[in-house]
Amino acid sequence: MSTEFNVTETLDVKGASCPMPVVNTKSAIDDLAEGDILEVLATDPGSMSDIDGWAAGTQGVELVDQEEGTDVYKHYVRKTE
Repeated sequence: MSTEFNVTETLDVKGASCPMPVVNTKSAIDDLAEGDILEVLATDPGSMSDIDGWAAGTQGVELVDQEEGTDVYKHYVRKTE
């Protein structure tokens, strides 16, 4: 499946469990410019709801897409401000 947006940076948090995927995602998104997209690769199934919840409650970020693979969960977060 191809994504319709341009990924600016990829964050690999495979092997990390809650809350590290969210902590690392926040840190990485802080370094990006407005409009940039961060791709997050995680192996923790909980990251689906964790990153969704974090993005929903965080101003300046938008969860664009999530893909649930066999071993890897992909999250696409856009910095909106």
